[in-house]
Formats: sequence, C-alpha cells, structure tokens
Amino acid sequence: MTVDEFIYNVAPYPECHASTIAETPEGLVAAWFGGTKERNPDVGIWVSRLEKGKWTPSVEVANGVQNDTLRYPTWNPVLFQIPNGELMLFYKIGPSPAKWWGMLIKSVDHGKTWGKPIKLPDGFLGPIKNKPVLLKNGTLICPSSTEGDGGWRVHFECTTDFGKTWEKIGPINDGKAFGVIQPSILTYPDGKLQVFCRSHNRAVVESTSLDGGKTWSAMKATNLPNNNSGTDAVTLADGRQLLVYNHVLPPNGEAKGARTPLNVAISKDGKTWFAALILEDSPISQYSYPSVIQTSDGMVHIVYTWRRQRIKHVVVDPSKLVLKEIKNGLWPL
Repeated sequence: MTVDEFIYNVAPYPECHASTIAETPEGLVAAWFGGTKERNPDVGIWVSRLEKGKWTPSVEVANGVQNDTLRYPTWNPVLFQIPNGELMLFYKIGPSPAKWWGMLIKSVDHGKTWGKPIKLPDGFLGPIKNKPVLLKNGTLICPSSTEGDGGWRVHFECTTDFGKTWEKIGPINDGKAFGVIQPSILTYPDGKLQVFCRSHNRAVVESTSLDGGKTWSAMKATNLPNNNSGTDAVTLADGRQLLVYNHVLPPNGEAKGARTPLNVAISKDGKTWFAALILEDSPISQYSYPSVIQTSDGMVHIVYTWRRQRIKHVVVDPSKLVLKEIKNGLWPL
C-alpha cells in the first residue's frame, strides 16, 4: 500500500459507515453516513475532498429531515462522476432498508457545493451500495437490490440521461435459492457483464449478462466465502478484475461471520481468484463495506469502515501485487 490513512480523526458524531469514493477533475471525493448509530434519525451523509494531499473537514450535505417533527436516517451514499459533467451522489432515506427510498444530489464544482435533493421515481432506489458503470452505449447501469418481504433480490436501474429518466431490469433472482444484495458490476472486452453480490449463503454469489445487462444468468455461488457483509469490485484498465471483501466463512454453518479480515483478490476471468492483499487482520471486528475505484493514474483507491469509528483510505499499485491462487475457498498462507 502506498497510502494508508484515515480520512478524519475527529468528527461531530460517534459512528460512521458505508463509504464511497470517486475521482473528479479536481481530485478525489469521498462520502459516508455518520451519526449516533446506524438507523438513528440523526444519521446524515458527509463528504470530504482530497486537496493537496489532505482530506478536507467533512461536511454534512444531506439528511433525512422531512418536517419540523419528523426525521429519518440516511443510508449508503454512492458517488459517480459523469465524464466531463456533474458529480452525482445517490443515497437513501427511510426508517429501514425495507422502507427506504432513493435520493440524488449533484455537484457542478467537484463536490464543494451541492444542488437541491431530488427524489428518484417511486420504486427506484439508485445504486444500493456500489458504483454505477457507464456502458459503451451511454447507459448508466446502477446495481441495486431490495430487502423486503420477497427476500433479498438484485435488480438494475438504468438511465441514458444521467438521472432524468429511468428504466428497471429485474429482479434477476427470486430471493429464495439465493438471498443476495449489493451487487458490483464488472465488465469484459466482449461486452459481458458480471456481478458479485453479498449473500445469506456463506459465499460471494455471481451472475453474468451477455446482452448488456438486459438478461442475467441464474445466481451461482463462487468459491469465495462471504460473511453476509458488503463487497465491492472494479474492472482494472489492464482487464483484470479486483474484488475487495471479507474472506470469512461464517462458523458452524451460520449465515453471518466476523467482519475481519478485509481482503483483496484479483482474477483474469472472474472465475479463478488470486489472493493479493490483506488490508486489515485485527481480531477486532468491523473492517467492512469497501468501495474501490481505479484512478486515471492507474492506482487503486479503497475506502472502508474502520471499526465504525472512522473511514480508512488506502492506495494500492495493482501492478506490484504478488498473487497466490485461492484454492477450495481457502486464503493461502
């Protein structure tokens, strides 16, 4: 790691979670939710910018205030930089993941100031945790999911005009055989798309599309374990795929496991994975909810929750990673 730092050391709230990061023409911008505790009405969306090598003091840019007597928590911000355009910040408002709704704000000055919050159309949530991907045909495809009575289900929300109009694809699973949420989208030179998802099923679960995201294969468990915690992935400029996740198989057949260690794996084909890096390996849990991008200089930037107390930012040179194959789901020593 060439950089290993906290975005902030002191904040006006005790807990934070669910960070996101994007590269703008004027540098990096990060966002997360912070407040007394997840689900508390005082939880808002906070933003910091990297200027001259230092992160600016974080500023609350969105909250869940409805009126003088009602305020809901905010959740899971997701940043996306429109090429040669605005910086988008998606987030959710609502009492719980089953009842939240999608919101969007935009910045024309690379995250310094933000426009008026826009509620997404009814039934649309925006990208649920991980970043959208801009396809070659100009479609911005947002990986989304729901956690309602029908179980955990993945769907996609697409816009060809950066948020003015929307189209929904899916859900692509029934929530029964696999309970999955929070997909990340990977791309391939032949146009194939692949998603990797958080699951109830003790494994990272994947699906593929051969038609630009219109239809998807049946969900399938990979040989990578999942502790029922968020993951993120990115397609690197050299064509390799990079996944950040907790390589944790929950004990005793349980669906949920510790959120430590936090790992980085790399694959050429999205099938065979190689251990690349351990970001955190303390017995103290809660290194989680990574967000990963590759910037224009080739470096990989990862932000993640550090013990619910701070947001960590690390920078990795993907060309210098030493890889060892992950066999039978076991992280190599």
